[in-house]
Amino acid sequence: MKVANLVFNTFTNDSRVLKESISLGKAGYAVEVIAHSSRELKEFEEHEFYKIRRFSYLDRSQKKSILSKLGAYIKYLKESIKYVKEFDVLHCNDLDTLPIAFVVKQFYNKKIKVVYDAHEHETERWHQSDFDKKVLKYVEKFFLKYVDEVITVSEPIANDYVKLYNIKQPTLIFNTPQKIEITKKDIFRERFNIPKEHIIFLYQGGLQPRRGILEFYELIKNKEQTSYIIMGFGELKEKILELTKTAKNLYFLDAVSPDVLLDYTSSADIGVCIEENLCKSWDYALPNKLFEYSMVGLPVIVSGLSELKRFINENQNGYVIEDIFDQNEFDELFPKIIETYKEKSPHIEKIKDEYNWQNQEKKLLELYQKLTTQKLLKKATV
Repeated sequence: MKVANLVFNTFTNDSRVLKESISLGKAGYAVEVIAHSSRELKEFEEHEFYKIRRFSYLDRSQKKSILSKLGAYIKYLKESIKYVKEFDVLHCNDLDTLPIAFVVKQFYNKKIKVVYDAHEHETERWHQSDFDKKVLKYVEKFFLKYVDEVITVSEPIANDYVKLYNIKQPTLIFNTPQKIEITKKDIFRERFNIPKEHIIFLYQGGLQPRRGILEFYELIKNKEQTSYIIMGFGELKEKILELTKTAKNLYFLDAVSPDVLLDYTSSADIGVCIEENLCKSWDYALPNKLFEYSMVGLPVIVSGLSELKRFINENQNGYVIEDIFDQNEFDELFPKIIETYKEKSPHIEKIKDEYNWQNQEKKLLELYQKLTTQKLLKKATV
């Protein structure tokens, strides 16, 4: 069966889509990731278990008008629709790609199967106005009529989709890493000449505002024998680099490729995941960095978002800061962190056994097996 894994990005750093594509490819599906192109990327790539096909899109390094962006999006949709209309399955990642599935299923290939993979609560993001949310809910509800299976990333999001759209319970597939045994590395100490006695705190991921990245630096900057590593890419990069020029315990590293990421992660002592509580999507989220920290044995400091807080309290693998702007709260918690973080190891080992990609892959392949069976039964009755 031919599977089009549709993403509205250039597919250069999308770990979830990469893992899904490899898992499906290994299982015998012919997988192509359909993405948009940019000047520095090839329009076609062939890998061991999947291919990449990129179609023209806006050059995001240049500022464009809303009409230009809309025109580029429509062009991307048209080229993608033309290419994937004879595939067997369309795996749509996020709401942006669902129009492709609608057009293909409605006008070209009524037998095609559609999987909707909602990487977050698509209509409950912090930058969306109330009007935006209402419109997007209507749009999502309309397109879901043409979807065969829904996947999402946390139980509260799945439950909300059931209530909102009266659909069956979505399949939960967490964005977890492969379970691997990693020998703890010391890359950060060696690279930045950090003293052995320092406890290294690590934030890894997108460098966007409101994710608590610089707020955590304010909390930690005056603590003795601590170092804070920020590793990733995004709009805060230049501001962080400027801070590192004068900060005594702050260090920056560009994002690294997925195949070596956990080596770097293991070089820290404690992971940081403290987004602000600005929207339901973040309040319900279990970010991939949470599982990456656990896979290499790191306890995690999280903010008081409901799903993060539940995960930490249930698994006893870290610490909760209810208010990431409250220095007094952190000062009270800090001695406990220093004294007990090494005691979290047994709890983290249990997380590694449960929350790994091998377990998530089983659910993905079961879902696809069901789709395959349905398609074969339809063919047999024709």
